[in-house]
Amino acid sequence: MSQAFIFLLGTLLNLYIGAFFLRLVLQYVRADYRNPVSQFIVRITNPLVAPLRRAVPPMGKVDSATLLVLIGLEILATVILTSLDCIQPPGVFQVVQIALFRLIYLVLRVYLFAILIYALLSWISPGTYNPVSSLLTAIVSPVLRPVRRVIPPIAGIDLSALFALIGIQFLTMLLPLGSAIGGLVCGHPYLIF
Repeated sequence: MSQAFIFLLGTLLNLYIGAFFLRLVLQYVRADYRNPVSQFIVRITNPLVAPLRRAVPPMGKVDSATLLVLIGLEILATVILTSLDCIQPPGVFQVVQIALFRLIYLVLRVYLFAILIYALLSWISPGTYNPVSSLLTAIVSPVLRPVRRVIPPIAGIDLSALFALIGIQFLTMLLPLGSAIGGLVCGHPYLIF
């Protein structure tokens, strides 16, 4: 299969799966539901979550229906991408392992970009309101709060975002992504992640 087609399909699948992860996080941090960005995420994820929500009750602050759809879509995306790019089909255990690493990688990437955009917005337009910045604050605060306890602002400059980004990149580098697809003989293994 064409490398460009696999890239396009993988990117679209990752964006859609990322929307489900954002929905899960926004519900967990109790972000403003009336925010236009929240409304957008809810509307594009509702077709798959709403029917399942009738059968699966939430677990505390975690929306079980959204979590199940997120895991199911990740497994489906893993099966599709490995079947298009790899010569040897993966076994069930390997699909679950790759899907798990893909989910962890997605979480780390979402937080990497969210913190980066949050930091840039804090330098460009501090103290102003826009719908994206309020949601970013809600999303990144649980990650930045522990870093701020260890590294308080120095001379009024908050370096917590910088150290969080370094930590996220460190965790990303620790993921054994290459070993997860070992033995599959994939044409472009980086396209799977």
